[in-house]
Amino acid sequence: MISPSMPADEFGELQALVDDLYRDDPHGRVARVDVLVRAEVNDLSADLMEVVELLPAGSYKRIKLCDQLNSIITAHGWAYLYGTVE
Repeated sequence: MISPSMPADEFGELQALVDDLYRDDPHGRVARVDVLVRAEVNDLSADLMEVVELLPAGSYKRIKLCDQLNSIITAHGWAYLYGTVE
């Protein structure tokens, strides 16, 4: 069981996802479907997949994707468990 006083083992995996998505083109855009596919490739946990699946349709520059993910993470109360992204 995850202790509320300790981050989850998956802490930082969403940051790694964002870094992977923008590695080749830091100022480019990625489509929601690309985020979903990369999340599956990275084998994210069910909770983190839920975060990614809640992204609205569209394409995202890095800052907008981070804002969307952080909003979803915060709404779930998971920022301490899984971390936020930048």
